Amino acid sequence: MTFSTYRFVFCLATTLFESEVASGERNWPEFRGPTAQGVSSAKNLPLHWSAAQGKPETNIVWKAAIQGEGWSSPALQDDKIYITSAVAGTEDRGLSLQALCLNAKDGSIVWQKPVFPQAKTARIHGKNGNASPTPIVEQDRVYVHFGHMGTACLNLDGGILWKNTELAYTPVHGNGGSPVLVEDLLVFSCDGDDSPFVVALSKADGKIRWKTTRMTDAKKKFSFCTPTVIEVRGRKQIIIPGSGAVCAYDPKDGAEIWRARYGEGYSVVPRPVFAHGLLFIATGYDRPTVFAVKPDGKGDVTDTHVAWTITRGAPNTPSLLVVEDRLYMISDAGILTCLEALTGKELWQERIGGNFSSSPMFGQGRIYLQSEEGVGTVVDSGKTFKILARNDMGERSLASYAAADGALFVRTALHLFRIGAVK
Repeated sequence: MTFSTYRFVFCLATTLFESEVASGERNWPEFRGPTAQGVSSAKNLPLHWSAAQGKPETNIVWKAAIQGEGWSSPALQDDKIYITSAVAGTEDRGLSLQALCLNAKDGSIVWQKPVFPQAKTARIHGKNGNASPTPIVEQDRVYVHFGHMGTACLNLDGGILWKNTELAYTPVHGNGGSPVLVEDLLVFSCDGDDSPFVVALSKADGKIRWKTTRMTDAKKKFSFCTPTVIEVRGRKQIIIPGSGAVCAYDPKDGAEIWRARYGEGYSVVPRPVFAHGLLFIATGYDRPTVFAVKPDGKGDVTDTHVAWTITRGAPNTPSLLVVEDRLYMISDAGILTCLEALTGKELWQERIGGNFSSSPMFGQGRIYLQSEEGVGTVVDSGKTFKILARNDMGERSLASYAAADGALFVRTALHLFRIGAVK
Protein backbone atom coordinates (compact mmCIF):
# COMPACT_ATOMS: atom_id res chain seq x y z
CA MET A 1 0.00 0.00 0.00
CA THR A 2 1.37 3.42 -0.92
CA PHE A 3 1.78 6.24 1.59
CA SER A 4 -0.98 8.25 -0.12
CA THR A 5 -3.35 5.29 0.21
CA TYR A 6 -2.42 4.93 3.88
CA ARG A 7 -3.12 8.63 4.36
CA PHE A 8 -6.54 8.31 2.70
CA VAL A 9 -7.44 5.33 4.91
CA PHE A 10 -6.24 7.24 8.00
CA CYS A 11 -8.31 10.34 7.18
CA LEU A 12 -11.42 8.28 6.43
CA ALA A 13 -11.05 6.27 9.64
CA THR A 14 -10.50 9.45 11.67
CA THR A 15 -13.65 11.06 10.22
CA LEU A 16 -15.76 7.98 10.97
CA PHE A 17 -14.28 7.67 14.45
CA GLU A 18 -14.97 11.30 15.31
CA SER A 19 -18.59 10.90 14.18
CA GLU A 20 -18.91 7.87 16.49
CA VAL A 21 -17.74 9.73 19.58
CA ALA A 22 -19.69 12.91 18.91
CA SER A 23 -22.71 11.61 20.83
CA GLY A 24 -20.67 10.37 23.78
CA GLU A 25 -20.63 13.57 25.83
CA ARG A 26 -23.19 12.55 28.45
CA ASN A 27 -22.97 8.77 28.58
CA TRP A 28 -20.19 6.27 29.25
CA PRO A 29 -22.11 3.00 28.88
CA GLU A 30 -19.38 0.36 29.28
CA PHE A 31 -15.72 -0.33 30.00
CA ARG A 32 -13.69 2.30 28.07
CA GLY A 33 -16.72 4.32 27.05
CA PRO A 34 -19.04 4.75 24.06
CA THR A 35 -16.47 3.57 21.51
CA ALA A 36 -14.98 0.92 23.85
CA GLN A 37 -11.55 2.43 23.15
CA GLY A 38 -11.06 4.95 25.96
CA VAL A 39 -11.82 8.06 23.89
CA SER A 40 -14.05 10.82 25.24
CA SER A 41 -15.66 13.68 23.34
CA ALA A 42 -16.69 15.36 26.61
CA LYS A 43 -16.02 19.07 27.05
CA ASN A 44 -14.61 20.96 30.04
CA LEU A 45 -12.83 17.96 31.53
CA PRO A 46 -10.92 18.85 34.71
CA LEU A 47 -7.14 19.12 34.61
CA HIS A 48 -6.35 19.54 38.32
CA TRP A 49 -7.83 17.83 41.39
CA SER A 50 -6.83 16.53 44.81
CA ALA A 51 -8.37 14.41 47.54
CA ALA A 52 -5.23 13.34 49.39
CA GLN A 53 -5.37 13.44 53.17
CA GLY A 54 -3.65 16.47 54.66
CA LYS A 55 -3.93 18.51 51.46
CA PRO A 56 -6.61 20.99 50.38
CA GLU A 57 -9.43 19.24 48.54
CA THR A 58 -9.57 20.53 44.96
CA ASN A 59 -12.29 20.06 42.32
CA ILE A 60 -14.02 17.23 44.20
CA VAL A 61 -17.72 17.71 43.43
CA TRP A 62 -18.67 14.76 45.64
CA LYS A 63 -17.22 11.64 47.23
CA ALA A 64 -19.48 8.65 47.88
CA ALA A 65 -18.51 5.79 50.20
CA ILE A 66 -19.08 2.40 48.56
CA GLN A 67 -19.95 -0.61 50.70
CA GLY A 68 -17.92 -3.73 49.97
CA GLU A 69 -15.10 -4.06 47.47
CA GLY A 70 -14.81 -4.12 43.72
CA TRP A 71 -12.81 -2.79 40.79
CA SER A 72 -15.58 -2.50 38.23
CA SER A 73 -15.28 0.84 36.47
CA PRO A 74 -18.24 3.25 36.44
CA ALA A 75 -20.82 3.03 33.65
CA LEU A 76 -22.88 6.19 33.07
CA GLN A 77 -26.22 6.90 31.42
CA ASP A 78 -28.60 9.86 31.84
CA ASP A 79 -27.05 11.14 35.09
CA LYS A 80 -27.03 7.70 36.70
CA ILE A 81 -23.88 5.70 37.50
CA TYR A 82 -23.79 1.90 37.65
CA ILE A 83 -21.12 -0.15 39.44
CA THR A 84 -20.87 -3.51 41.20
CA SER A 85 -19.56 -4.49 44.62
CA ALA A 86 -18.87 -7.64 46.65
CA VAL A 87 -20.13 -7.25 50.21
CA ALA A 88 -18.82 -9.64 52.85
CA GLY A 89 -21.35 -11.82 54.63
CA THR A 90 -21.08 -14.49 57.29
CA GLU A 91 -18.71 -17.39 56.71
CA ASP A 92 -21.49 -19.82 55.76
CA ARG A 93 -23.32 -17.41 53.48
CA GLY A 94 -20.43 -16.23 51.32
CA LEU A 95 -20.40 -12.89 49.53
CA SER A 96 -23.30 -10.76 48.45
CA LEU A 97 -22.59 -9.68 44.87
CA GLN A 98 -24.43 -6.42 44.34
CA ALA A 99 -25.30 -3.88 41.67
CA LEU A 100 -25.49 -0.19 42.62
CA CYS A 101 -27.00 2.87 40.98
CA LEU A 102 -25.87 6.34 42.09
CA ASN A 103 -27.07 9.80 41.17
CA ALA A 104 -24.29 11.36 39.09
CA LYS A 105 -25.23 14.86 40.22
CA ASP A 106 -24.80 14.39 43.99
CA GLY A 107 -23.42 10.86 44.55
CA SER A 108 -26.45 9.63 46.46
CA ILE A 109 -27.29 5.93 46.16
CA VAL A 110 -30.49 5.49 44.15
CA TRP A 111 -30.63 1.74 44.72
CA GLN A 112 -28.38 -1.13 45.82
CA LYS A 113 -29.48 -4.61 44.75
CA PRO A 114 -28.10 -7.97 45.95
CA VAL A 115 -27.94 -9.89 42.66
CA PHE A 116 -26.22 -13.05 43.92
CA PRO A 117 -26.63 -12.80 47.70
CA GLN A 118 -24.88 -16.06 48.65
CA ALA A 119 -22.07 -16.39 46.12
CA LYS A 120 -19.39 -19.00 46.68
CA THR A 121 -16.10 -17.47 45.64
CA ALA A 122 -12.70 -18.81 44.66
CA ARG A 123 -9.27 -17.53 45.63
CA ILE A 124 -8.45 -14.22 43.95
CA HIS A 125 -5.30 -12.31 43.07
CA GLY A 126 -4.25 -9.40 45.29
CA LYS A 127 -4.90 -7.00 42.41
CA ASN A 128 -8.31 -8.45 41.65
CA GLY A 129 -11.66 -8.57 43.40
CA ASN A 130 -14.96 -10.43 43.23
CA ALA A 131 -16.64 -7.51 41.42
CA SER A 132 -14.16 -6.52 38.72
CA PRO A 133 -16.12 -6.64 35.40
CA THR A 134 -17.71 -3.33 34.44
CA PRO A 135 -21.51 -3.15 33.92
CA ILE A 136 -23.03 -2.36 30.54
CA VAL A 137 -26.01 -0.03 30.41
CA GLU A 138 -28.18 0.07 27.30
CA GLN A 139 -31.45 1.97 27.03
CA ASP A 140 -33.62 0.53 29.83
CA ARG A 141 -31.32 -2.28 31.00
CA VAL A 142 -28.06 -2.79 32.85
CA TYR A 143 -26.06 -6.01 32.53
CA VAL A 144 -23.77 -7.13 35.36
CA HIS A 145 -21.24 -9.95 35.24
CA PHE A 146 -19.37 -11.72 38.03
CA GLY A 147 -17.40 -14.29 36.04
CA HIS A 148 -17.93 -17.89 37.16
CA MET A 149 -20.38 -16.72 39.85
CA GLY A 150 -23.03 -15.54 37.42
CA THR A 151 -24.39 -12.93 35.02
CA ALA A 152 -27.61 -10.92 35.30
CA CYS A 153 -29.76 -8.26 33.68
CA LEU A 154 -31.61 -5.58 35.66
CA ASN A 155 -33.97 -2.81 34.72
CA LEU A 156 -32.96 0.75 35.58
CA ASP A 157 -34.98 0.59 38.81
CA GLY A 158 -32.90 -2.34 40.07
CA GLY A 159 -35.43 -5.06 39.28
CA ILE A 160 -33.81 -8.33 38.20
CA LEU A 161 -35.02 -9.44 34.76
CA TRP A 162 -32.92 -12.58 34.45
CA LYS A 163 -29.95 -14.44 35.92
CA ASN A 164 -27.62 -17.06 34.47
CA THR A 165 -25.50 -19.29 36.72
CA GLU A 166 -25.09 -22.20 34.27
CA LEU A 167 -21.54 -21.43 33.17
CA ALA A 168 -19.48 -23.20 35.81
CA TYR A 169 -15.72 -23.21 35.29
CA THR A 170 -12.64 -23.13 37.50
CA PRO A 171 -11.28 -19.57 37.65
CA VAL A 172 -7.70 -18.55 38.29
CA HIS A 173 -7.25 -15.30 40.30
CA GLY A 174 -11.00 -14.55 40.17
CA ASN A 175 -13.04 -12.83 37.49
CA GLY A 176 -11.88 -9.92 35.35
CA GLY A 177 -13.05 -9.39 31.78
CA SER A 178 -16.24 -7.45 31.09
CA PRO A 179 -18.90 -8.58 28.57
CA VAL A 180 -19.78 -6.86 25.31
CA LEU A 181 -23.11 -6.36 23.56
CA VAL A 182 -23.36 -7.28 19.88
CA GLU A 183 -26.74 -7.25 18.16
CA ASP A 184 -29.08 -9.27 20.45
CA LEU A 185 -26.26 -11.01 22.34
CA LEU A 186 -24.21 -10.53 25.48
CA VAL A 187 -20.78 -12.08 24.83
CA PHE A 188 -17.88 -12.82 27.19
CA SER A 189 -14.97 -15.21 27.62
CA CYS A 190 -14.65 -17.88 30.31
CA ASP A 191 -10.91 -18.53 30.27
CA GLY A 192 -10.34 -20.49 33.46
CA ASP A 193 -7.89 -23.12 34.63
CA ASP A 194 -8.74 -25.49 31.77
CA SER A 195 -11.14 -25.87 28.81
CA PRO A 196 -11.56 -22.11 28.09
CA PHE A 197 -14.54 -21.02 26.03
CA VAL A 198 -16.44 -18.02 24.69
CA VAL A 199 -20.18 -17.79 25.23
CA ALA A 200 -23.07 -15.70 23.92
CA LEU A 201 -26.23 -15.19 25.97
CA SER A 202 -29.48 -13.83 24.66
CA LYS A 203 -29.69 -10.35 26.10
CA ALA A 204 -33.48 -10.74 26.24
CA ASP A 205 -33.61 -13.73 28.62
CA GLY A 206 -30.02 -14.79 29.46
CA LYS A 207 -30.25 -18.17 27.74
CA ILE A 208 -27.15 -19.60 26.04
CA ARG A 209 -27.22 -19.01 22.28
CA TRP A 210 -23.81 -20.44 21.46
CA LYS A 211 -20.66 -21.63 23.19
CA THR A 212 -17.27 -22.01 21.49
CA THR A 213 -14.28 -23.85 22.90
CA ARG A 214 -10.93 -22.02 22.69
CA MET A 215 -8.10 -24.32 21.54
CA THR A 216 -4.48 -23.17 21.73
CA ASP A 217 -1.11 -24.67 22.64
CA ALA A 218 -0.54 -22.31 25.59
CA LYS A 219 0.20 -24.24 28.78
CA LYS A 220 -1.57 -21.71 31.05
CA LYS A 221 -5.15 -21.36 29.84
CA PHE A 222 -6.49 -18.53 32.00
CA SER A 223 -7.08 -14.96 30.74
CA PHE A 224 -9.34 -11.99 31.54
CA CYS A 225 -9.90 -10.06 28.33
CA THR A 226 -12.91 -7.90 27.40
CA PRO A 227 -14.05 -8.46 23.78
CA THR A 228 -14.06 -5.76 21.12
CA VAL A 229 -16.59 -5.76 18.26
CA ILE A 230 -15.42 -4.53 14.85
CA GLU A 231 -16.77 -4.56 11.31
CA VAL A 232 -14.71 -5.73 8.34
CA ARG A 233 -16.15 -5.58 4.82
CA GLY A 234 -19.67 -5.31 6.20
CA ARG A 235 -19.28 -8.31 8.52
CA LYS A 236 -19.07 -8.02 12.30
CA GLN A 237 -16.33 -9.79 14.21
CA ILE A 238 -15.98 -10.35 17.95
CA ILE A 239 -12.29 -10.01 18.82
CA ILE A 240 -11.16 -11.81 22.00
CA PRO A 241 -7.51 -12.38 22.88
CA GLY A 242 -6.85 -15.32 25.16
CA SER A 243 -3.96 -17.49 26.20
CA GLY A 244 -1.82 -18.25 23.15
CA ALA A 245 -3.82 -16.45 20.46
CA VAL A 246 -6.23 -13.69 19.53
CA CYS A 247 -9.31 -14.97 17.71
CA ALA A 248 -12.15 -13.41 15.75
CA TYR A 249 -15.60 -14.95 16.15
CA ASP A 250 -18.78 -14.71 14.06
CA PRO A 251 -21.62 -13.26 16.17
CA LYS A 252 -24.15 -15.50 14.42
CA ASP A 253 -22.87 -18.82 15.73
CA GLY A 254 -19.52 -18.30 17.46
CA ALA A 255 -17.54 -19.84 14.60
CA GLU A 256 -13.89 -18.80 14.53
CA ILE A 257 -13.09 -16.57 11.53
CA TRP A 258 -9.34 -16.14 12.02
CA ARG A 259 -6.62 -16.33 14.64
CA ALA A 260 -3.13 -14.95 15.22
CA ARG A 261 -0.90 -16.96 17.56
CA TYR A 262 1.55 -15.55 20.12
CA GLY A 263 3.00 -18.61 21.82
CA GLU A 264 2.74 -18.85 25.60
CA GLY A 265 1.18 -15.43 26.32
CA TYR A 266 -1.42 -15.90 29.07
CA SER A 267 -3.43 -13.97 31.68
CA VAL A 268 -4.31 -11.53 28.89
CA VAL A 269 -6.15 -8.45 30.18
CA PRO A 270 -5.89 -5.44 27.77
CA ARG A 271 -8.96 -4.86 25.62
CA PRO A 272 -8.15 -4.75 21.87
CA VAL A 273 -8.19 -1.42 20.04
CA PHE A 274 -9.16 -1.01 16.38
CA ALA A 275 -8.03 1.93 14.25
CA HIS A 276 -6.65 2.61 10.76
CA GLY A 277 -7.65 -0.86 9.63
CA LEU A 278 -5.51 -2.53 12.28
CA LEU A 279 -6.23 -4.32 15.53
CA PHE A 280 -3.76 -3.56 18.31
CA ILE A 281 -3.33 -6.50 20.68
CA ALA A 282 -1.35 -7.05 23.88
CA THR A 283 -0.34 -10.65 24.60
CA GLY A 284 -0.13 -10.86 28.42
CA TYR A 285 2.44 -12.59 30.60
CA ASP A 286 5.36 -13.62 30.78
CA ARG A 287 6.89 -11.59 27.96
CA PRO A 288 4.32 -8.94 27.04
CA THR A 289 4.23 -7.98 23.38
CA VAL A 290 2.07 -5.53 21.45
CA PHE A 291 1.32 -6.29 17.83
CA ALA A 292 -0.82 -4.94 15.02
CA VAL A 293 -2.85 -7.37 12.92
CA LYS A 294 -4.97 -6.87 9.80
CA PRO A 295 -8.38 -8.42 10.50
CA ASP A 296 -9.39 -9.31 6.94
CA GLY A 297 -8.00 -12.85 6.80
CA LYS A 298 -9.32 -16.36 7.37
CA GLY A 299 -7.88 -19.23 9.36
CA ASP A 300 -4.44 -18.91 10.89
CA VAL A 301 -3.12 -15.47 9.84
CA THR A 302 -0.03 -15.41 12.08
CA ASP A 303 2.42 -15.45 9.17
CA THR A 304 0.43 -13.27 6.75
CA HIS A 305 -1.49 -10.52 8.56
CA VAL A 306 0.71 -9.25 11.41
CA ALA A 307 1.87 -5.76 10.44
CA TRP A 308 4.36 -5.18 13.28
CA THR A 309 5.30 -6.24 16.82
CA ILE A 310 7.02 -4.53 19.74
CA THR A 311 8.05 -5.67 23.22
CA ARG A 312 9.71 -2.58 24.71
CA GLY A 313 7.28 -0.96 27.14
CA ALA A 314 4.41 -3.37 26.41
CA PRO A 315 1.75 -3.63 29.15
CA ASN A 316 0.43 -6.71 30.91
CA THR A 317 -2.73 -5.06 32.26
CA PRO A 318 -3.69 -1.56 30.94
CA SER A 319 -5.40 -1.40 27.55
CA LEU A 320 -3.92 0.53 24.63
CA LEU A 321 -5.04 3.93 23.32
CA VAL A 322 -5.06 5.34 19.78
CA VAL A 323 -5.18 9.10 19.21
CA GLU A 324 -5.02 10.25 15.58
CA ASP A 325 -2.04 8.42 14.05
CA ARG A 326 -0.41 7.57 17.38
CA LEU A 327 -0.64 4.55 19.66
CA TYR A 328 -0.04 5.07 23.39
CA MET A 329 0.65 2.36 25.95
CA ILE A 330 1.35 2.53 29.66
CA SER A 331 3.20 -0.43 31.15
CA ASP A 332 2.31 -1.89 34.53
CA ALA A 333 5.56 -0.35 35.83
CA GLY A 334 4.58 3.17 34.72
CA ILE A 335 6.45 3.54 31.41
CA LEU A 336 4.43 5.57 28.86
CA THR A 337 5.29 4.95 25.20
CA CYS A 338 4.10 6.75 22.07
CA LEU A 339 4.30 4.86 18.75
CA GLU A 340 3.35 5.46 15.14
CA ALA A 341 0.19 3.38 14.87
CA LEU A 342 0.74 2.23 11.30
CA THR A 343 4.36 1.19 11.68
CA GLY A 344 5.04 0.63 15.40
CA LYS A 345 7.93 3.10 15.27
CA GLU A 346 8.68 4.54 18.71
CA LEU A 347 8.30 8.33 18.90
CA TRP A 348 9.11 8.65 22.61
CA GLN A 349 9.12 6.75 25.88
CA GLU A 350 9.06 8.27 29.37
CA ARG A 351 8.65 7.10 32.97
CA ILE A 352 5.46 8.36 34.61
CA GLY A 353 6.08 6.75 38.00
CA GLY A 354 3.91 4.43 40.02
CA ASN A 355 2.24 1.15 39.03
CA PHE A 356 -0.67 0.84 36.61
CA SER A 357 -3.65 -1.45 36.12
CA SER A 358 -6.30 0.99 34.86
CA SER A 359 -6.55 1.86 31.19
CA PRO A 360 -5.69 5.32 29.80
CA MET A 361 -8.31 7.73 28.51
CA PHE A 362 -8.12 10.50 25.90
CA GLY A 363 -10.11 13.72 26.10
CA GLN A 364 -9.62 17.35 25.06
CA GLY A 365 -6.14 16.77 23.67
CA ARG A 366 -4.98 15.09 26.88
CA ILE A 367 -4.20 11.57 28.04
CA TYR A 368 -5.50 10.72 31.50
CA LEU A 369 -3.64 8.05 33.47
CA GLN A 370 -4.58 6.68 36.89
CA SER A 371 -1.97 4.80 38.93
CA GLU A 372 -2.63 2.05 41.45
CA GLU A 373 -1.39 4.47 44.12
CA GLY A 374 -4.26 6.81 43.22
CA VAL A 375 -2.29 9.48 41.35
CA GLY A 376 -3.91 10.82 38.19
CA THR A 377 -1.30 12.05 35.70
CA VAL A 378 -2.44 14.13 32.74
CA VAL A 379 -0.17 14.18 29.69
CA ASP A 380 -0.35 16.16 26.46
CA SER A 381 -1.30 13.89 23.55
CA GLY A 382 1.09 15.48 21.08
CA LYS A 383 4.14 13.97 19.45
CA THR A 384 6.38 15.31 22.23
CA PHE A 385 6.12 14.31 25.88
CA LYS A 386 4.71 16.86 28.32
CA ILE A 387 3.14 16.30 31.76
CA LEU A 388 0.31 18.78 32.37
CA ALA A 389 -0.74 17.79 35.90
CA ARG A 390 -0.37 15.27 38.72
CA ASN A 391 -3.41 14.74 40.96
CA ASP A 392 -3.43 12.61 44.12
CA MET A 393 -6.63 10.87 45.20
CA GLY A 394 -5.04 9.48 48.37
CA GLU A 395 -6.49 5.97 47.89
CA ARG A 396 -5.57 2.85 45.96
CA SER A 397 -7.20 2.74 42.52
CA LEU A 398 -7.32 0.01 39.87
CA ALA A 399 -10.54 0.99 38.06
CA SER A 400 -10.57 2.99 34.81
CA TYR A 401 -12.05 6.45 34.20
CA ALA A 402 -15.53 7.35 33.07
CA ALA A 403 -16.14 10.82 31.59
CA ALA A 404 -18.98 13.20 30.79
CA ASP A 405 -19.18 16.91 30.05
CA GLY A 406 -17.40 18.71 32.87
CA ALA A 407 -16.69 15.58 34.90
CA LEU A 408 -14.47 12.60 35.49
CA PHE A 409 -15.64 9.68 37.63
CA VAL A 410 -12.95 7.76 39.51
CA ARG A 411 -13.39 4.68 41.68
CA THR A 412 -10.93 4.03 44.48
CA ALA A 413 -10.73 1.32 47.13
CA LEU A 414 -13.34 2.97 49.35
CA HIS A 415 -15.09 5.66 47.33
CA LEU A 416 -16.50 6.82 44.03
CA PHE A 417 -15.56 10.40 43.13
CA ARG A 418 -16.98 12.99 40.78
CA ILE A 419 -14.19 15.35 39.74
CA GLY A 420 -14.95 18.71 38.15
CA ALA A 421 -15.41 22.39 38.77
CA VAL A 422 -17.00 22.97 42.18
CA LYS A 423 -19.75 25.59 42.04
